[in-house]
Amino acid sequence: SNPSAPSSKSKVGSSQQSETSFKRKRGVFQKDLQHMMYGFGDDPNPLPETVALVEDILVEYVTDLAHKAQDFGSKRGKLSVEDFLYLIRKDLPKLNRCTELLSMQEELKQARKAFEVDEEKLASIE
Repeated sequence: SNPSAPSSKSKVGSSQQSETSFKRKRGVFQKDLQHMMYGFGDDPNPLPETVALVEDILVEYVTDLAHKAQDFGSKRGKLSVEDFLYLIRKDLPKLNRCTELLSMQEELKQARKAFEVDEEKLASIE
């Protein structure tokens, strides 16, 4: 029922043969995408066809990026965050946002660790 899916696959290229070998559950990101689309200026209730198309494009992009990162990682034997950063190195807004999120993740990890230590000290006092 989605006539745009085959044409979008043919436009992207035939290098992703394994991508079509499995069936993915559609609509998993529908609610999140609707909210994101609204946040970026779309209608509060976008057409289901539009959301499905954006979801197809998103899943295809992320899958392609993961496959490329896996190709880089396989040379060293493991996949790492740096493989993804390398792939987006020329897209400065994405690269900056990723490094910002990674640094925030590290800050949160340190804060949780400090909180756990404080909790342990309080428990030993009581």
